[in-house]
Amino acid sequence: MKDFAGTPGTLTGLFLRMGQCFFAAGAIASMVTSKGFFNVTAFCYLIASMALQVIWSFGLAFFDAYFLAKKKSFHNHVLLSLFVVGDWCTGLLSLAAAASSAGVTVLYFHDLGSCSFGEECTKFQLSVAFAFLSWISILISSLIMFWIWAAG
Repeated sequence: MKDFAGTPGTLTGLFLRMGQCFFAAGAIASMVTSKGFFNVTAFCYLIASMALQVIWSFGLAFFDAYFLAKKKSFHNHVLLSLFVVGDWCTGLLSLAAAASSAGVTVLYFHDLGSCSFGEECTKFQLSVAFAFLSWISILISSLIMFWIWAAG
């Protein structure tokens, strides 16, 4: 197994995981600070999905930091298989949550004329933007993990 950018135990792999964690936490924080998010199922699903993403990404970032500190390469095929499946599952959940929340946000802003929630609408939009940014970093990481797994 060859080490390249984004593989577990590298600095870029750690940055990808921390980016996922940061953007998912930003999506949660901006949604939770709004008052009426719990009235929309898609927004509740976004919070649940992003919370799972924070836990998953933080756990894998911990593994990356551990392997960086020990200056070892990560070449365990069984754990790599687990990481591939976990990345793809959390990636699909995050995409579904971000897309459904974006659909509701578009409904509020464009289809209904304007958002009647006032300042809360910008928080909804910010949360959806953070969710998509988190998903983009998940996509990059999951493709790298799948590539490593398939090559191993």
